[in-house]
Amino acid sequence: MNTQKLTTSVIIIGAGPAGAGTSFFLSKYQVPHIVIEKETFPRDKVCGDACSGKTALVINRADAGWLSEILADADSFTPSWGITFVAPNGKTLDIPFTTTRTKETKAPGFTAPRLTFDNFLFKKMASPYCTIFQNAAVTNMTNSANEVTVTMLHKEAQYEITAPVIIGADGDKSIVRKKYLNEHTAPKTSAVGLRGYYKGVTGMNSDNFIELHFLPEMLPGYLWIFPLPGGMANVGVGILSERVREKKINLREQMLYAIKTNPQIAPRFANATLEGKIQGWGLPLGMTRQPLSGNNFMLTGDAACLIDPFSGEGIGNALYSGMLAAAAIKEAAEKNDYSGAFLKKAYDDVVYKRLGDELKLSTTLQRLCKYPWLFNFVVNKAAKSPSLRNTISGMFTDMDLRGQLSKPSFYFKILVNK
Repeated sequence: MNTQKLTTSVIIIGAGPAGAGTSFFLSKYQVPHIVIEKETFPRDKVCGDACSGKTALVINRADAGWLSEILADADSFTPSWGITFVAPNGKTLDIPFTTTRTKETKAPGFTAPRLTFDNFLFKKMASPYCTIFQNAAVTNMTNSANEVTVTMLHKEAQYEITAPVIIGADGDKSIVRKKYLNEHTAPKTSAVGLRGYYKGVTGMNSDNFIELHFLPEMLPGYLWIFPLPGGMANVGVGILSERVREKKINLREQMLYAIKTNPQIAPRFANATLEGKIQGWGLPLGMTRQPLSGNNFMLTGDAACLIDPFSGEGIGNALYSGMLAAAAIKEAAEKNDYSGAFLKKAYDDVVYKRLGDELKLSTTLQRLCKYPWLFNFVVNKAAKSPSLRNTISGMFTDMDLRGQLSKPSFYFKILVNK
C-alpha cells in the first residue's frame, strides 16, 4: 500500500465539541491543521444534550452570528431560561438563570440533540486552514525529533501526517490519552450516565427549564428531564461509578422504576413513549487536577477529564478547553516550543486557573448531595425566601456566590433567616 505523507501545524483527533472548539480558534489564528474523525457526520453522541452559558460564550467568541443562528432555529434548538431542582423530599425549586431578563436578552443556555448540535459545529469548522478526514482510522502514533506522526487509513489509502503537536479531542476513551497518559486513568472520578429520548412527556416549564430530580435512591446522582424541540425530552440518570459498583445498582432498571412509580414523575410519563433505546456512556469527571499536556501533545474536553462533577455537563468545558488549547498553540508556534514544560504553563495552568475553582466547588457540591437532609433544608428555605432564590440564581454566573454553598456560614444564615 502506498503511503501519502502530509505535514501540518496541528493534528486534532476528534471532531466533537472539543475538536471543533480547537479548530474554530486555530482558524482565527490562521494556523493550518488536520482533523481526523473516526465517524461520519452527522453522527449521534450519547449525552444529556444540555448546553450551558459557557457553550454560548465560546460560540459567541468564535462568531457572534452563530449563536444568533442557533437561538433563531426553534426546530433544532430549544432555548432554556433556568433550572428546576427537585429535592429528595419532592420539594420543587425553580431557579432562573437570570433575574434581569428583558425582550432583548438572549437565552443563557439551550438544549439540542447532539446529533443536531455536533453537526452544526462540524459544518462551522470549514475554513482554508482546516482539513478534515471523516471515517478515518488512526493505526499508529509515534514521536521523533520534536514531532508527532500519525498513521491513518482513509478510503483504502494510508497516510502519515506529521505535526509539532497533536490534540486529543477524542472523548472518554481517548487514544491520545492512552498513548501519552495511560497511568492517569482516574477510575475513581468516573461516573456513568444513561439517556433515553421520550416523546409526550408533560408538565414542562413554559420557559424550558431543565430539571434535576435528586431522588433518594440515586444520591449523589440524579435523574434529569431536559426539554427538546418537537415535543421530545432527553431523560436520563447519572451517578458515580464507584457507587454503582458498591451498591450493585442496575441503573437502567432504577431509571425505569422511577419513571413508572415516582409520584411526581410517573403521571408525566403516562402517555409518553420511548423513542429508540436507552443508551449509556462514561463521564470522566474533573474532580482532581490531572496532567493535560506533555511533549508535543495536549488533551481537551472529555479526554482531559473536564466534565463538571456536580452538573455532569461537559459540552461547555469541551468547547472552552478547545479555545484555550488553540491560544496555547498560537503561543507555542510563536516561540517554537512544544515541550511539556512550556505547554503546561501555556495550557494546563491556564485551564485550571479558569476552571479549577469551579471544578473544585462542583466536587464539593456533589459530595454534599450525599446528605438528603441538607438538600431538603436548602430547598425548603429557598422555596419560602425570594432573596435566597435570587442568591442561588446568581450562583450560575458568579463563582463567589456559588462558593458560599460549601461554607457552613451559608447554612447558618439560612437557619436564622438572614
